[in-house]
Amino acid sequence: FVFMILMSFDLALVTMSVVPVLIYATFLFRKKVRANYRDVRKHLARLNSYMQEHISGMSVVQMFNKEEKEFEKFKSINKDYRDANIQAVFYHAVFYPAVELISSIAVGLIIWYGGGEVVRNNLSLGVLFAFIQYTEMFFRPVRDLAEKYNIFQTGMASSERIFKLLDTKIFVKQPENPIPLKDVKGKVEFRNVWFAYNDEEYVLKDISFLINPGESVAIVGATGAGKSSIINLLLRFYDINKGQILIDDVDISQVDEKELRRHIALVLQDVILFSGDVKSNINLWNEEIPFEKIVEAAKIVGADQFIEKLPKKFDEEVKERGATLSLGQKQLISFARALAYDPKILILDEATASIDTESEKMIQQAITKLLKGRTSIVIAHRLSTIQNSDKIIVLHKGQIREMGTHYELLEKKGIYYRLYQLQYKDQEIKV
Repeated sequence: FVFMILMSFDLALVTMSVVPVLIYATFLFRKKVRANYRDVRKHLARLNSYMQEHISGMSVVQMFNKEEKEFEKFKSINKDYRDANIQAVFYHAVFYPAVELISSIAVGLIIWYGGGEVVRNNLSLGVLFAFIQYTEMFFRPVRDLAEKYNIFQTGMASSERIFKLLDTKIFVKQPENPIPLKDVKGKVEFRNVWFAYNDEEYVLKDISFLINPGESVAIVGATGAGKSSIINLLLRFYDINKGQILIDDVDISQVDEKELRRHIALVLQDVILFSGDVKSNINLWNEEIPFEKIVEAAKIVGADQFIEKLPKKFDEEVKERGATLSLGQKQLISFARALAYDPKILILDEATASIDTESEKMIQQAITKLLKGRTSIVIAHRLSTIQNSDKIIVLHKGQIREMGTHYELLEKKGIYYRLYQLQYKDQEIKV
């Protein structure tokens, strides 16, 4: 442009008159295509989610003869994804020729205005040809950028979703000066704890209880009573609204969450196993846990009985989510994992809910060994699994209604008594 202005200021202005149109077309394209690529990513996420969900649950779909109906749903989701892609291609198909058109208009304006100036002897023919060449040199990278700009907008739409996730506010605030937990004994105390997931809709109301080191405490109650919420708060997945939660008389809000969780192990109903081998699923790739400790943990909970029968034993490959193992075997591996980390506090959340009777006996033996010498919190619907607990806490609508041993609660003939009757109504209740 500098050379063009030096050669002919008037012709340079005529040439640059198309630049505002080019800038406007670029901004318009960015606005349209960015929103469109957001839709593309959204529909692709829907499609992937639908595929993952229905491939995992294929047997259920087939059992209820829903193949055709689910295929129609898939076609609808896929159509939305296809339409969004077609629209994105349309915008690109319009923008790239638009840049070419603006380039051609610029050359046309040079020939029209410059040609007239040449006829009137106000401009040399060489300058006119130089302007045409300079204009071509200017628009060549613009054409390349038009091609790359489309790819850039695709990346921007994708990165927006990533940055939105990264910018999500953290629920749990880390203390500025965390208090270390030294020589943890396993004492757990809830003092007047109130908690709500949404505003003032409290799911736990004025919860207070004390678990002494080495005690086994069971928490029972109907679905939605707040049992799992207590576990979430103890592990600091959420912060409480009011009250205090203490471990060895130290408020956990003043403890670094990583250090807190180092002393607590959680065994869930739905066991999560990772692709790898049996060994890595017990120590979770923690090099501080030697192979000897992995074998010892497996022996204590009884997992070695089936592991030793595997072709590669502890090096046997584990497929995604432990697809090649039975439910009982996966549960035993999860117990061995908890034991390998040697926690002071152990939490069992419905750990035997989906186990058959034969596997449950084996699991119960593993639990007995696992709980020995540890503070334990057991959440269970099967009351037969918690009768020997030192204390049973009965939750109802987010409040503690009863607390005591199995036989003490039966004597009260309250909520626990009714739950027991429902499960064992055909058996005589001996108090």
